[in-house]
Amino acid sequence: MGNKVFGILEDSECCDRSICPVEHSFIMNVTDISNQEVIRLVRPFVSCCGTTPVFQLEVQNPPGNPIGYVMQNWHPFLPKFTIQNERKESVGPFCECKCCSDVIWGMVMSLDKTSVIGRISKQLTGFEAEAFTDADNFGLQFPMDLDAEIKAVVLGGCFLIDFMYFEHTQKQE
Repeated sequence: MGNKVFGILEDSECCDRSICPVEHSFIMNVTDISNQEVIRLVRPFVSCCGTTPVFQLEVQNPPGNPIGYVMQNWHPFLPKFTIQNERKESVGPFCECKCCSDVIWGMVMSLDKTSVIGRISKQLTGFEAEAFTDADNFGLQFPMDLDAEIKAVVLGGCFLIDFMYFEHTQKQE
């Protein structure tokens, strides 16, 4: 409906992204319209010295109380992630990340991989906007009756995907 639902503020060290975009942690504070923190997204430090980094994100609500995780499943060619609940039990994998002419998307599948329970998409805005701005447009879709905590974890997955594939620092460029 176009209403503002959340505001998000990244809380990371000032040099984190400039030193090594892979080897750093970040915290994102998600606030409601009254500016109260309702969700915290925590990406721990990941070392890539001599090993392949595996990315993860912890979703907390209230802050300090983990409600779920987004874990990268290492694959040499494809982006693959798993959604986990607060007990680190798999709820569903992200799979089938695809790139179409103007949309990049990933599906969140049920554990048995027979049905789609959510979708994350990035709307490409054209060469000028992509090249000269840092703004991104993402869409999240999931059933109305999906558990609210899993919806929050899917939201966290959106930010992890953005960080891994669409954020660029001077060192990366």
